Amino acid sequence: MSYLEYNLKTVPSGFKKILALNWPIIFLLIVISGIGFAMLYSVSGGILERWAQPQIQRFFVGMVGLFVVAMVPIWFWRNMSFISYIFAVILLVSVEFVGVKGMGAQRWLDFGFFRFQPSEIMKITLVLVLAAYYDWLPQKQTSSPIWVAIPLILIVFPAFLVLRQPDLGTALLLVIGGGAMIFMAGVHWGYFITVISSGIGLAVAVFHSRGTTWQLLKDYQYTRVDTFLDPSRDPLGTGYHITQAKIALGSGGWTGRGFMQGTQSRLNFLPEKHTDFIFTTISEEFGFIGSITLLSLYLAVLVFCTLSGLANRDRFASLLTLGIGTTFFLFFAINMAMVMGLVPVVGVPLPLVSYGGSAMLILLLGFGLMQSAHVHRPQSK
Repeated sequence: MSYLEYNLKTVPSGFKKILALNWPIIFLLIVISGIGFAMLYSVSGGILERWAQPQIQRFFVGMVGLFVVAMVPIWFWRNMSFISYIFAVILLVSVEFVGVKGMGAQRWLDFGFFRFQPSEIMKITLVLVLAAYYDWLPQKQTSSPIWVAIPLILIVFPAFLVLRQPDLGTALLLVIGGGAMIFMAGVHWGYFITVISSGIGLAVAVFHSRGTTWQLLKDYQYTRVDTFLDPSRDPLGTGYHITQAKIALGSGGWTGRGFMQGTQSRLNFLPEKHTDFIFTTISEEFGFIGSITLLSLYLAVLVFCTLSGLANRDRFASLLTLGIGTTFFLFFAINMAMVMGLVPVVGVPLPLVSYGGSAMLILLLGFGLMQSAHVHRPQSK
C-alpha cells in the first residue's frame, strides 16, 4: 500500500489512537507479567529486590516503549523494516568480536550500564522485514524460486550467526518463525515438503558428524539430546535439570502446594528456577489448575493477535501481526514442552514470566508493532 493510498484511508488520530488500541491484549500482557512478578518473588524466597523488582522496572520501561511504538503510523515501521534488520545483523556480527561470554556462550553485548542479547532483536526484526518483503512482492510471484530464495537468505544468515554463539534455541525460533511467515505469505506447500526433507537430512548429518573434525554441534548440545532421549542415563549430572523439573511438575497435583510453598524451588533442587524452568515452579505451587490458567492466558493473547491480523486489510500489517503472534506462540510452546521433557533443553525463556530484560523489552516492543498495525488499520471512508 503506497503512502498516497494510506492517506486515502481513515485511521484514528490524536486521543482516538488510545481508544483504538487492542486493550484485551494489553490487559492480558499485564496479567501474565503480574504472574511472573509473583513467581519471581516466590523463587527468591520473598526477597523483592533480587529478581522481582528489576523485572517490574523493565516491564514499565517496556510498556512505555509499547505505547510509543503503537502511536507511530504503521507505514513508518514498514519503511524502517530493512534498516532495522541490517542493524540487528550488525549487532549479531558484533557479538562475534566483542560479545561477552556467560554460561559457556558468547551471546551478550555489554554497554556498561546494561547488557542485552542482539538475538532477541532479530526475532522481531526478522518478522518485520519478511512482512515488508511480502507486502512489496506481488502475490502471484510469491512461489517463484528466485523470490523464495531471498527470504530464505534473510532467515538462514542470522540463524547461522546465532547458532555460532552458540544458541540453538533462538536459532530454531528464527528458522521456525521465518518459515511460518513464508507459509502465511502464501508460498506453495511444495517448498515446505522440500525444507522438511532437508531438515531430516540435516538431522542425520548432525548425528553422523559427532566426534568428527566437521562436527556440526557443540559437545554440550549433543549431551542435551542424549539427556532428552534418556534422562535416567545420568540423573545426577546432565539429566539432573529435567529430572528435577518433572518432579516439580508432578508434585503440584491439581491445586499445588501453595504460594511460596514449593519444595523443589525453595530447597534449590530446581535449576534455573527464575529463568527457563520457572513454569515448573508455577506447576508445583499452583498445580494443574494454575498451569492451565497460565496456558489459557497465553492462548488468549494468541487468539486476539490472530483475529486482529486476519481482520486487517493491509497485507504488511496483517503479516506483521500474525508474525508477532507466531513468535509469541513459539516462545511459550517451546519453553513448556522443554520443561516437560517433550523437546530437548534449548534455553528458551517463558515469555513475560521468566527473569530477563532483553526478552521482555523486545517482546513488548514487538507487541507495540502489533498495536500500531491494529490502531492504524486502514478503513475505507
